[in-house]
Amino acid sequence: MFDSVKPFGNQDFNALKRECQKRNQLFEDPLFIADDESLFCTTALLSNVRWKRPTEICNSPHLFVDGMSAHDLNQGQLGNCWFVAACSCLASRYTLWQKVIPNWKEQEWAVDRPNNYAGIFHFRFWRFGEWIDVVVDDRLPTVNGQLIYCHSNSKNEFWSALVEKAYAKLAGCYESLDGGNTADALVDFTGGVSEPVDLVQGNLATLENEKLQLFEKLLKVYSREGLISCSIRVTSAAEIETRLTTGLVKGHAYAVTDIRKVRLGHGLFAFFKAEKLFMIRMRNPWGQKEWNGPWSDSSQEWQKVGKGEREAMGVTVRDDGEFWMSFDDFCTNFTDLVVCRIMNTSFFSFYKTWEEAMTRGAWTRHEDPLQNRAGGCINNRDTFLQNPQYIFDVKKEVDEVLICLQQKDVRYNRKQGKGEKLSMGFEVYRVELNRNYRMHTIQQKVASSVYINSKTIFLREQLPQGRYIVIPTTFEPGIQGEFLLRIFTDVPSNFRELTLNEPPRTCWSGMCGHPSLVTQVHVVSASGLAQQDGTTGADPYVIIRCGREKVRSPIHKDTVNPEFNVKGIFYRKDPKKPIRIEVWNNNVMSDQFLGQVTVIADPSDLQPHHTLHLRDKGNRQDNDLPGTISLQISSSHELAGI
Repeated sequence: MFDSVKPFGNQDFNALKRECQKRNQLFEDPLFIADDESLFCTTALLSNVRWKRPTEICNSPHLFVDGMSAHDLNQGQLGNCWFVAACSCLASRYTLWQKVIPNWKEQEWAVDRPNNYAGIFHFRFWRFGEWIDVVVDDRLPTVNGQLIYCHSNSKNEFWSALVEKAYAKLAGCYESLDGGNTADALVDFTGGVSEPVDLVQGNLATLENEKLQLFEKLLKVYSREGLISCSIRVTSAAEIETRLTTGLVKGHAYAVTDIRKVRLGHGLFAFFKAEKLFMIRMRNPWGQKEWNGPWSDSSQEWQKVGKGEREAMGVTVRDDGEFWMSFDDFCTNFTDLVVCRIMNTSFFSFYKTWEEAMTRGAWTRHEDPLQNRAGGCINNRDTFLQNPQYIFDVKKEVDEVLICLQQKDVRYNRKQGKGEKLSMGFEVYRVELNRNYRMHTIQQKVASSVYINSKTIFLREQLPQGRYIVIPTTFEPGIQGEFLLRIFTDVPSNFRELTLNEPPRTCWSGMCGHPSLVTQVHVVSASGLAQQDGTTGADPYVIIRCGREKVRSPIHKDTVNPEFNVKGIFYRKDPKKPIRIEVWNNNVMSDQFLGQVTVIADPSDLQPHHTLHLRDKGNRQDNDLPGTISLQISSSHELAGI
């Protein structure tokens, strides 16, 4: 998966290391110099900072001491608990952190290979749809010989400090990591998809069924290598990092390090006993200050659990920042979750796989409305549809669709300071089944994201079979920026951008003619259809025919009053040739014709709504068949009018 890894700043780790070894010199990174500019955005916030290599801090430095765990991380003098919490989540996932720390055995200090050390390390982060390889030297900021930022409990373990330095290099400086979003870091570590969960809005503290569903969802995510973080919301700046009487800290990111169903009781009795407790374990990035309620480290509740079960859960009685809670207490005390799914796209898997479609796009300004791509949100009715438009199909009867919009990171700039995130979001519309050109009038909206100045916007939606357009936008019009759009479906969705406004003129247009009229036919419903097969219903579907083109709806089971809600769009060379709408009944051997109607669909027809009786194929006035069909028809001589 790393064939497409891109070196940050064109720095090739292997070439730089060979050059250092050839010259017998330790690497000094020219792109992230060991000075105040790499520490602070504007003015120095600390004095007496000395940059030291691990060999100058301790006698026997290592990347890892006794493996990697959440206990290797302690937050330093940066307000980056969000980053440290994400690292704590990562630490428990061997397959995931190997992506962030590639070839870690080769990078490790080795007594038997002293010439291998060159003061250079590299780490990988997923940014804007690709993995970025970031090279750093190992000079770390210290005060009085102590690391001032992220550090391990073991004085000679440095993986967390070096990963933080590489991440700070991506951001522009260490101070740029002061205040951030755990969801962003989780995505950067995995290339996964982060979904926010509001425990307050969902009223999870009181709704038992919803609480159970959430626990099962989190358990499934965790068991499939997903990463989870949680926090307690603040309502003012004064509440940030306020410690509550429960021992929990507000406005502070915690890493979820385990989720279990715990057997209550001892010995064989516990094995056969059906009673289980839903439990969740978290870690405070500070490495101390824990929950002091039920199931805290030294609480009496642990007497209900057998010794073997406690050992399997890793229960310890020490203030190391890690603690267990019942899921009931968790939902009562915490307000927000971030769930990062590792999207499984492998065909060789026992778990659910997803089909991923991904594209990079941009909001760009242009004086020509047909070329402008920075129209702003739906509040700007005159320009909204000028934004980029992307089309996709839902091919199952109902499919769960995940949509993820991410904006490009704006790196710290010495002159301009820390870049501001754009306020953005997206809308999803259901359109004609055969649409292949940009949408020019607002159609049926089926979903909408929040609009917020976040790096990533996520939406999960159950959508019925059909064709859809997603329109990513900035909140205000005229704002330029780059974005990444990802869509996950159960089966391939034919995802693509719509760039043309109407059918283009070609060399064949002069000989064969060019469309002079565009017509949209919306078959809303039918009623009173003939009953079939001796039952009380039918299995109807509708076909819209215009010339050689046709649009067929999904089959509606066991009904004589189907809600079709299907649209077709047709670019017509002969406006006088009628459009035919046929209704059929699905059968195993041969489908049965139930009736049809024809319409001219002239732009001069000011009545958009029609309810017509079904007729036989002759279409004579005296051969009506059972049932009526409800239509909405719109036509325009302006091909970019619908």
